Amino acid sequence: MSDKISILAIDDDKEILYALGVVFEQKGWIYYSAEDVGKGIKIYEDKIPSIVLIDYHLPGENGIEGVKKIRKLSEDVPIIVFTVEEDQKVADEFLNAGATDFALKPIKAPDIISRINLHVELMTMKNKDSAIDDFVVKGISRSTLKLIEEYIKKCKDSVTVERISKGTGFAEQTVYRYLQYLTSTGKVQVNETYGKVGRPKKHYKLK
Repeated sequence: MSDKISILAIDDDKEILYALGVVFEQKGWIYYSAEDVGKGIKIYEDKIPSIVLIDYHLPGENGIEGVKKIRKLSEDVPIIVFTVEEDQKVADEFLNAGATDFALKPIKAPDIISRINLHVELMTMKNKDSAIDDFVVKGISRSTLKLIEEYIKKCKDSVTVERISKGTGFAEQTVYRYLQYLTSTGKVQVNETYGKVGRPKKHYKLK
């Protein structure tokens, strides 16, 4: 990855691609765009961008297939998925395919800028310790896991997915997946609290 950030956005909405271009130009980032997976893959192979943004619903091959193809070209490039879906099952499919994080539509400039900065920072951390394999298991990045664990550790009380998301900068779907992993390995304790209305709220704390 070069010193200057370069971003490839794959989305079939031309207005979104244009708006992203305006935002990224203001940040001084190099910007490439494509309206489907096939064109996106060709641009990726030619330009090797620092970050890939990809929509879920695309003509022809969908975003999940696109993520799989990009992962075959690079194990490391951060892939942020644009989606209107909040279904954790869909999020898990993306993470299993190799996605790094999510950005919900409608896209907000401050959110996507902070998300990109976060993953550039993570890439820098990984490059400093390139001898260590970043993936703990499929869909679980060591560097992302470390940041989430460190945030939970510094909180004195147990924390919700929403709070961890705000504190770390990762999407709630991403945080939830990592909490599932931490729970399965016995590193995190889950507590449920019941409000006056609705389903119980889960809180997480390191053991």
